[in-house]
Amino acid sequence: MSETVPFDLEEQRARIERAQEETRKFVAEQHKLIAEQSKLAAEQSKLAAEASKLARDRMLAPWQIALSGMAAGAAFFGAGAAFVKVLGP
Repeated sequence: MSETVPFDLEEQRARIERAQEETRKFVAEQHKLIAEQSKLAAEQSKLAAEASKLARDRMLAPWQIALSGMAAGAAFFGAGAAFVKVLGP
């Protein structure tokens, strides 16, 4: 009437081992992708810090030019005063 399917232990063991090996491959791939993601996040952080530094430098550049100009003007004024003192009475 009803046929009994033989219970093949070796076949089940082989199927379980294949499934475990496939799971190991997926886990290894996942670890590889997580490591790559961490590396990219660190690079992104570094690039964001560099962009922030460039933005700060761009903001301070006009002040640097102005202060450099004032320092040069003060040097010329001092040189002129010394020249007048050397030539004058």
